[in-house]
Amino acid sequence: MKKNGMWSLKINTASLVLIPAAVGINYLGKLFASALKLPLWLDSIGTMLSALLAGPVVGAVCGALNNIIYGFQDPISFVYAVTSAGIGVAAGVLGYKGWFGSLGRAIVSSLIIGAVAVVISTPLNVIFWGGQTGNIWGDAVYAAAAAGGMPMFISSLLDEVVVDFPDKLVTVLIVFGIYKALPKRLALLFSNSETVEKLD
Repeated sequence: MKKNGMWSLKINTASLVLIPAAVGINYLGKLFASALKLPLWLDSIGTMLSALLAGPVVGAVCGALNNIIYGFQDPISFVYAVTSAGIGVAAGVLGYKGWFGSLGRAIVSSLIIGAVAVVISTPLNVIFWGGQTGNIWGDAVYAAAAAGGMPMFISSLLDEVVVDFPDKLVTVLIVFGIYKALPKRLALLFSNSETVEKLD
């Protein structure tokens, strides 16, 4: 990644293999959270991991592709491709800048990534979901805030915060553990200059 620059649009062979693998990891995370009825999404583990390994562009592609695939089952998911792409970009930039080098910095990174998700998703929730997220726990907060007379946007913002910040914290901790456990030689595969495709 560093050899080509953080915003390189070049995709090497390793990154091409990583993209479908990351989407599969996202799906498994979402399935796990849904099966256990967790108040989390866990659908961006693969997105963040790909962003750390191959950069923000690949992270954005994985995130957006993830939601596009989900969208064939649940059309509203198409809309949140923007959020997932934003998560990929944020994780990739933070990873490139060294923010996943220690546990403490990774935790701070989770707050930044969570804030990015909240800022992008809240207006989408207001437009397409009447302010709600579709998550039972978050929507309970929305209902309480709305009942207390808070404006829809603020209620929706609180709904998103309650779900996104814990979700991104857990996701970052999982990704941090996986990333640190990977052999350095594997990570180097994603920073070579072998190019088989360009996004531009």
